[in-house]
Amino acid sequence: MSKKSPRVPRRRFLQTAVTAAGAAAMAPMIIPSSALGRDGAVAPSERVVIGGIGIGNRGTYDLGCFLEQKDVQFAAVCDVKEVRRLAVKKIADEKYGNEDCKMYRDFRELLDRSDIDAVLIATGPNWHATMAMNAARAGKDMYCEKPVTKNIAQSLILAETMRRTGRVFQAGTQRRNLPHFAFACELARTGKLGTLKKVFAHPAGMQAMMSGWLVPETEPDKEVVDWDMYLGPAAWRPFNAKLLDGFNFEKGGGLVGGGVLEWGSHCVDLCQWAVGDCPPPVEYDAPKDGQLVARYENGTELIFRETGWIPLGSCPVRFEGETGWVEAGDSGKLVLSSPELLAGRTV
Repeated sequence: MSKKSPRVPRRRFLQTAVTAAGAAAMAPMIIPSSALGRDGAVAPSERVVIGGIGIGNRGTYDLGCFLEQKDVQFAAVCDVKEVRRLAVKKIADEKYGNEDCKMYRDFRELLDRSDIDAVLIATGPNWHATMAMNAARAGKDMYCEKPVTKNIAQSLILAETMRRTGRVFQAGTQRRNLPHFAFACELARTGKLGTLKKVFAHPAGMQAMMSGWLVPETEPDKEVVDWDMYLGPAAWRPFNAKLLDGFNFEKGGGLVGGGVLEWGSHCVDLCQWAVGDCPPPVEYDAPKDGQLVARYENGTELIFRETGWIPLGSCPVRFEGETGWVEAGDSGKLVLSSPELLAGRTV
């Protein structure tokens, strides 16, 4: 019985094949050094092949971050809007100098591709959890935009799916990476403000239900806008173009949770971080006068306000303790009850 030949790594195979072919043909052959991973380029065999699903405003920003990574190859885009598919394909093809980026209207066709290692999920929130679980079952790792799920029960199912499939799941919340927010939360968590009494979260907009005036419009051809695919697991409603361009999720289009869900994943998350190792709020009052009040088991109050007094840019927060307070927002500035709180700042 003949012995099996040892498996040759793809990089070495490519190098050997090129050399052999050149020798056999006895003719000049120029191979781009990038194909072999030279000149600082990453060889194709060692790149992570990515597909993007739902590439609108936020997704385009995420895409730009991926395209900056030398070890990433963006290979496919899926979107319910034809104009977005074409725009993303143009970006990818210009980046790589080819026309290889494939376009899909149905995300399941993209997930069926065995050459795609991971996906970027930047659809509306109504699709996030369902699409992430489908991606995991298809053997893909993923980066998913927030809010990841619509409720706690869905979060538990998603977490169990990732555990069972062994896939890598990441959801980003950029404010946790900003040093002034991190420092403000550290002051609250470590007792520098005394016992924490109140945490204030101010969203950029909290119009919870303001879509009733959106009148039905003529539904476009599916190739232009696949409305049924856009709605996905959400309840059916008549087509209106405003729902496709950010109005739905940030301004309360009625398909998911409006500003409460969309912006709460930013500013309420910071309050949770500040409160620290404590169970979630155990009770809350119905929203009134533009604010919602919730209470943690340890007595700390969370006040989620539609408008506020903190002039520190969008999504500002305020943490009040028995002996001090701190405010932070997207302006990058900190306002503190005492400059002494800055002593020993490390973040």
